[in-house]
Amino acid sequence: MALAAGFFVFGVLLLVEGFFTTGAIRDLYGEFKISACGRCLTAFLMFLAYLFFLVWLGVTAFTSLPVFMYFNVWSMCQNTSLVEGANLCLDLRQFGAVTISEERKVCTGSEKFFKMCESNELDLTFHLFVCTLAGAGAAVIAMVHFLMALAANWGYLKDASRIQKYEDIKSKEEQELHDIHSTRSKERLNAYT
Repeated sequence: MALAAGFFVFGVLLLVEGFFTTGAIRDLYGEFKISACGRCLTAFLMFLAYLFFLVWLGVTAFTSLPVFMYFNVWSMCQNTSLVEGANLCLDLRQFGAVTISEERKVCTGSEKFFKMCESNELDLTFHLFVCTLAGAGAAVIAMVHFLMALAANWGYLKDASRIQKYEDIKSKEEQELHDIHSTRSKERLNAYT
């Protein structure tokens, strides 16, 4: 629940950032102060998106481990009918499910193994872990997308800031040239009279 609330707040922040970085708001107010706020917000959200990207990358890595484990168990269950004489064993120490000092093996010839393979819980758990891995992978892709969009906004705002400074300097220089030209024109007019 807290994760959903956190991502809702993150989504609202992204929406606000979109409003602050658009040209329509800047044109409405006619100043660049609004975009300076948007620039700060974009930098903060880039930092947050990068942190969330790392978190979801870790979640994806950790959810791939149970998928690998359950896939191995499922493939052993499928292959028991093909290899009747072979005694395949599953050592839970390999997957980190138990400590190294404990010896928990489940072999293909045991009653426990057949019950595990025939249970619906094995298939259900495997499919749920696959869905979790797919969801975490989608979240990683979404974070990469957010990072790209925020980096593009950052570059746009940085360029817009430079262009705004250039326009200000250019208008001041044009005003100075106009003032100099009008002063000279007045001096010439005064010289003729």
